[in-house]
Amino acid sequence: MLRWIGHGAVQLFPVDAAELLEMTPTMQRYSAAPRSVMDLADATLYWLAQQTGTASIMTLDVRDFSRYRLPDGRAFEIL
Repeated sequence: MLRWIGHGAVQLFPVDAAELLEMTPTMQRYSAAPRSVMDLADATLYWLAQQTGTASIMTLDVRDFSRYRLPDGRAFEIL
């Protein structure tokens, strides 16, 4: 996988430590009982979608990403 990334297959997006704190309210909102917990991986993808303005996501986690909504109310387009 590291070779694949190193050859430019994906782009790593920089995240400052302070920006991790911005993910906390979203994680709390989507982790309220009786729902499953929004983990850091999901929160990071959610945050990245906000930063880049995209609503398209490639994931096998259809159950969780089907319920997540971006701040403007858009649902994710699951690829």
